[in-house]
Amino acid sequence: MGFLRQPLFLVSLTRQDRLGKGVFMNYSELLQYQGYIYLNSIFEPEDNTLIVDIDCCKINGISAGQNDTSSSYGSIKVDDTLPIIRLKFDWYIAYSVRNESFTAMDEYEIYEGRGFSLYSKSRYLDFIEVGTIAEDMYIGPFKHYGINALNHIIDVVSSEPPTISEIQRNGQQE
Repeated sequence: MGFLRQPLFLVSLTRQDRLGKGVFMNYSELLQYQGYIYLNSIFEPEDNTLIVDIDCCKINGISAGQNDTSSSYGSIKVDDTLPIIRLKFDWYIAYSVRNESFTAMDEYEIYEGRGFSLYSKSRYLDFIEVGTIAEDMYIGPFKHYGINALNHIIDVVSSEPPTISEIQRNGQQE
């Protein structure tokens, strides 16, 4: 079952009103975001540094959290009135990008969040432990950050949380 097939829970109007005003300044706050997100871009500006730019979406022209009912679900589009959320991992152990259509729910995994998630147990963490030399003793504890966007699932394992900033649509970064 892909991400789109999960029930839709939308962000509250008060939190949505604060988006664009620097509300999401740490990853734990992003875990509370309940709207849909879309991958804008992903790139490495330098070796082993990762930037993920995320767009917030609206449904049928209604921004997430505004008069949403089950009858309002339909086409989901980028909300160009909201800033781009930029996650920057200054250093990572590994990351992967999957096609959301081929992603299955797995009861083995334990995580919090929806669009942005943090895993305490995952198959990806298992893979990192078996397939790399990364160890808690060597680099310190590391975590699995999930970005569950429409069409893309991004998994990042890092010992440091990402820095979060907003990029206004006119190109200014806050």
